[in-house]
Amino acid sequence: MNIDLSKAGLARYHNKAEIIEKTALQVIKDFALFGIQIDFPDNLNYAYEELYRQLNTQVEELLALNSSKLLSILYQIDIPEKKIRKEADENSERELPEIITELILDRELKKVLTRIYFSNLNS
Repeated sequence: MNIDLSKAGLARYHNKAEIIEKTALQVIKDFALFGIQIDFPDNLNYAYEELYRQLNTQVEELLALNSSKLLSILYQIDIPEKKIRKEADENSERELPEIITELILDRELKKVLTRIYFSNLNS
């Protein structure tokens, strides 16, 4: 099983219930470490969109009220500031919270896909 971790490759997993469920659980776990509650989406058919909405709201609040906490979360998730700056420069028409939210979801999705890939190698 080959996994395409490019932006286009990741987009193919946005509607795969099992993958998005695991991604949601990863997001919930990582944000809980910082006392931030992300709720598990009610409807798996729209889970990616719901996760995006919840995360975007949290990122907007953190940018406005507690950017150091946001930086800690991004460090925990493994998203370097340099990557955020690069994405912001390349996508100047988009708002910063949207860019950060997308980077978080992409990184969490990559973690899930990588785990699946290696667990399949070992089985």
